[in-house]
Amino acid sequence: MANKREQDAPERGKTTADYYKLNTQAIEDLASADSANSPEVSAKELKQYGARRHLKLSQWAKAVLIKAWFNGVICYFFLWGLGSYISDSLDLWLVTAIALGFVTDIVTNSLLRLTEKEEGAAQRWMMFGQKKKFITLPLNVGYSILLMALTVMTYGALNRVIRLGVEPILFGIVTLGWDLMLIQFKLLFKTILADARAKTAPGRSGKHESDV
Repeated sequence: MANKREQDAPERGKTTADYYKLNTQAIEDLASADSANSPEVSAKELKQYGARRHLKLSQWAKAVLIKAWFNGVICYFFLWGLGSYISDSLDLWLVTAIALGFVTDIVTNSLLRLTEKEEGAAQRWMMFGQKKKFITLPLNVGYSILLMALTVMTYGALNRVIRLGVEPILFGIVTLGWDLMLIQFKLLFKTILADARAKTAPGRSGKHESDV
């Protein structure tokens, strides 16, 4: 017991001011830390504690997974969740399309931007990805209504061959397929338009010069 008391004696001798001084010094050291007074950390240690914990996926893989997952979530909560409350199928599909537009604009596209390694890299996976408040939302809602119409048509065509019910996984894949196809058409159209402008620009300049 004597040894225990001797060990505890220094702790009992400390006052509140001593603890306050110690904690204050630790906070000051943390606040004043910079590259000059901080210890160097090797690249091997950084890789050991940081990089190995992240799953490396390409931008297109991230876009496909995020879009398909949220499409399935929309199907689960709206087509399945509201199916017993909204009897008219057209109204149900319309409500689901509007919800998909809101989620695409507010959640899905925001996540795609967060996952991009270079600024603007995720734009090619969005139909309306520009960060403009209150402009992209109605555009994405209208686009989602188009996607929903194409998805309904696809289900109608499939049901002529084999009877399929609407469930989140297939719904997510079908909607994603149409989404990626339309986005590729948009990119192709922009490329063709840019090439056309590049070819016609010198001719227009020359025409104006000859007229003068």
